[in-house]
Amino acid sequence: MLDVGMTTPVLLFPAISLLLLAYTNRFIVIANLTRSLYKQYKETADDTMREQIEHLRLRIKLIRHKQLWGVASFILCTFSMCFSLLSWVLIMNAFFALSLLCLIVSLCTCFYEVYISGYALNKQLESLGKIHDV
Repeated sequence: MLDVGMTTPVLLFPAISLLLLAYTNRFIVIANLTRSLYKQYKETADDTMREQIEHLRLRIKLIRHKQLWGVASFILCTFSMCFSLLSWVLIMNAFFALSLLCLIVSLCTCFYEVYISGYALNKQLESLGKIHDV
């Protein structure tokens, strides 16, 4: 098995930190949008807004999952460095590999969330088209 050493897990730290920051910012924006749409829905009871809110609920769930996988990656990466300090190379490599696996799951979840993110905008545009058709 290849010894990754201490420097390889250390290189992942800034990447994972920035990724978690981006996930958190995305979560805040979507949460605020959901609150705004919910308020509008209470006033108008428009079914397209309800669909958008449900879709945003799915996106918030996906963001939460990718945050959790990112945090798990960060923790495993930290353990990997601790085991490197103890010179437990095999365990260090295993934890580093698990860290990478968690990071991949987080990124795949991010890919899916970004892929479906246009849905709410399309719903908004559809409702705008209905207004102009009248």
